[in-house]
Amino acid sequence: MNGVLQAREVTKSFGAVAVLDGLNLEVPRGSVFGLIGPNGAGKTTSIKIVMNILQPTSGRVEVLGVDSRRLGPREFSRIGYVSENQEMPQWMTVEYLLAYLKPFYPTWDDARAVELLRQFDLPRKRRLRDLSRGMWMKAALASSLAYRPPLLVLDEPFSGLDALVREELIEGLLESAGETTILISSHDLSDIESFLSHVAYLDRGRLWFTEEMTSLSARFREIEVTVDPPAQMPAGQDWPAAWLRPEASPALVRFVESRFDPERTASEIRRLFGGVREISVHPMPLRAIFLTLARGASKTV
Repeated sequence: MNGVLQAREVTKSFGAVAVLDGLNLEVPRGSVFGLIGPNGAGKTTSIKIVMNILQPTSGRVEVLGVDSRRLGPREFSRIGYVSENQEMPQWMTVEYLLAYLKPFYPTWDDARAVELLRQFDLPRKRRLRDLSRGMWMKAALASSLAYRPPLLVLDEPFSGLDALVREELIEGLLESAGETTILISSHDLSDIESFLSHVAYLDRGRLWFTEEMTSLSARFREIEVTVDPPAQMPAGQDWPAAWLRPEASPALVRFVESRFDPERTASEIRRLFGGVREISVHPMPLRAIFLTLARGASKTV
């Protein structure tokens, strides 16, 4: 296996409940990799296996070239981890936390730590228990970025945060992108789509696809076809498998094209619908693509 993180045929069951089913995943070095999917899809379980918090029932995960089940202090000194339920010693001040952590990380960068304190406007002398949730998450991220880890794993880091704090956290991440490979699981799709390089869609424990963000954005389009009424919907066997969530009114047909190609899509529309007056094509944000997939279309894409 090559690269920063790879999973091969990973399964995870809790009793009779299968949470992951044959997960195959590769996170390219230097990428900002988004793991998305509905609640209960297996995202957090996947991340806990990556971090050796859980062990797979079968299969194998390698992190920085090491089997995840054998990750130890040496490997963890090169991996950052921030979760929505991040635990830190509440009695420590922000400044004391960073000083406490420094000896554990050979690559700790004092100048970077000072810059993160300034960038996140963190109160050095305030105890962690007295911080707001936003400040708490800033402290957690600062403590993970100060040693410039080759891999940073984020599990729902923006949950419950206001827009300003999310923006400040994203700015901190972007400054580390490139030197640090980032794996992020988040429901806040409108926040993460602007900086993701790759995205993977997980549903019911199975990975449906992994793709570069630019490719995913290019192939999904919402299509509106204005026709001479009444609209004639093609028979089921003629309806292209890549056309998702069809809706029709007397003079308008709307669907999501998951394999958009300007010439091919237009040609197919004119072949299947009589009296086409206009074809409107609309780009889709990641959230709209996610909703399309989550509403039962994932097997077709």
